[in-house]
Amino acid sequence: MTAVDEWRAALSEAGELSPDIVDRITTVHGSRGVRAIEAVAEDRVKEYEDFTVVVGHSDEYVIEGEACTCEDASYNLDPDDPTDLCWHVLAVLIAREIDAVDHHDMFYSEVRDFL
Repeated sequence: MTAVDEWRAALSEAGELSPDIVDRITTVHGSRGVRAIEAVAEDRVKEYEDFTVVVGHSDEYVIEGEACTCEDASYNLDPDDPTDLCWHVLAVLIAREIDAVDHHDMFYSEVRDFL
C-alpha cells in the first residue's frame, strides 16, 4: 500500500479532513498537498458532465483519472512515482473522498466557451 493509498483510506473512513489526515497528506505531498486542501476548502473542485475541473488562481485544469492538464503534471512529476501528483489531482482525490465536489449538470466544454 502506498502512502497515497494510506491517507485516502483514512480519509474515506473518516469522511472529513481531520488534523491527522491533513498531516499525512502534507507529509507525503508537501506544498502540493497544502494547495490541494485549500482548493477543496474553497470549493474549487467542479464536476461537469464531461470533465472534472479544478479552478486555479489563473486558469482551470481538467482532471481525468490521475492525469491533469497543468504544466506541473507535464514537466515536473515522476510518472513512475505513484505519490508524485500535482495539487489539482490531489484536490480531486480529497474532494471525492469527503463528498466536497461541486456538481454541475452541464458540460464543461460548453461552459469553457463562455470564459
